[in-house]
Amino acid sequence: MWEEFVRSFFGIVVELTILFVCISFIINLFQVLIPYGKMERLMQKSHPAISVLVTLGFAFITPFCSCSTIPIIVNLLNKKVRFSIVMIFLFASPVLDPTIITLMSATLGIKVALVYTVVTSLLSVVIGFALEKFGFERHVKKVVMTGYQQEELQFSLKGALLETLQLMRTVYPFLIIGAAIGALIHGVIPTEWITDYLGGEQWWLVPIAAIMGIPLYIRLSTMIPISQIMILKGMALGPVMALMISSAGASLPELALLNSIFKKKLVFAFVGSVFMMATLSGLLFYLI
Repeated sequence: MWEEFVRSFFGIVVELTILFVCISFIINLFQVLIPYGKMERLMQKSHPAISVLVTLGFAFITPFCSCSTIPIIVNLLNKKVRFSIVMIFLFASPVLDPTIITLMSATLGIKVALVYTVVTSLLSVVIGFALEKFGFERHVKKVVMTGYQQEELQFSLKGALLETLQLMRTVYPFLIIGAAIGALIHGVIPTEWITDYLGGEQWWLVPIAAIMGIPLYIRLSTMIPISQIMILKGMALGPVMALMISSAGASLPELALLNSIFKKKLVFAFVGSVFMMATLSGLLFYLI
């Protein structure tokens, strides 16, 4: 059993490390070409359709976890960016990440990664405009943040390497934890147990997985190797995706931070929206 654990663990780690380092380095190398200031201005003053596309692009190229989005959210609110656009970024940023989606493509398949990207993007947009339509903008507290500014980047191999190493220090431990948990599941939990209890087409597994993920603080980098093993063991794709999205989209630390800038009704609406986003995404994977 332990030989299988070690073999599986190092296999997952080597595969994901190579992908993670290569993709992260390429993205950091070309960060200088991304006009962050212009994107923020487009989010603020453009036609809603253009603002939505820019916001999704901004969310995609900013590899933040759920907690790391909060300073950006406050900055956008202070700049009077439309509330729905800010909410779209809040929901999309933690679940859209080029490095993670690349890892997802390699481990779960390109089709899964493509459907995941499209579904989470569309649901983020729908939820953002729905919250604005129902008047939740009035539940934002007046918060002033000082000292925030976008750094000027320069095209540099050394700079890209340093940024990649910094990202490795913050994200890589979560990937290792995920690989260890995935290897443990692979070596210890019988395939028949997962197939019997977590496989099949039971729709109710999806909302249960979504509820389970919200209290957790699990990065997508942790969930990718776990999800790969669970699916190989026979777990249905729908609950896996619901768990991934809910755990990445919300967490107890993030809710504590949101409580400082949102009133309670908006915080509850946020939690409900993450649950709905995770559940609908999981159910859609059943259909697709």
